[in-house]
Amino acid sequence: MKNCIKCRTPLDDNAEFCTNCGERQPHAQQQTPPPPQPQYQQQYYAAPDPFDHTSEFSAKDVSDNKVMAMLTYLMGTIGIIIALLAGTNSPYVGFHVRQALKFVVANVLLGIVSLILAFTIIVPIAAGIMMLVLFVVKIIAFVQICRGKSVEPYIIRSLKFMR
Repeated sequence: MKNCIKCRTPLDDNAEFCTNCGERQPHAQQQTPPPPQPQYQQQYYAAPDPFDHTSEFSAKDVSDNKVMAMLTYLMGTIGIIIALLAGTNSPYVGFHVRQALKFVVANVLLGIVSLILAFTIIVPIAAGIMMLVLFVVKIIAFVQICRGKSVEPYIIRSLKFMR
């Protein structure tokens, strides 16, 4: 058993490359002892994105129902109804229907608030800007579907009352 000359990972005697860092290993007769490494070396790992649900769905489910998922964001309520009718047993479509319904709820709430506070003039303007922002977030969600991703849309995922 030998160790990698770069990262000190235990390797098979016949290994030409390290399985950890990929460093080319010299032959047994040419091996020189590696320089000592400090004991305080830390390794950093990227934490998984808690809002990315792509791995929860099979590749077949995604490819078979990608168009239905796209409809939920493109056509609003009508697209949600079509997706519910056409993709009844698809968890992938179900995920995107739930996300699109959150957009509908947010838009309805913004509409109600702007109607109630219409006399202030500033609230309807702010609600209109927020509806425009939600529209841009919908486009981002649509693009992520095109890329085969299932990520909870920005802004919508931060609304705790819709979980």
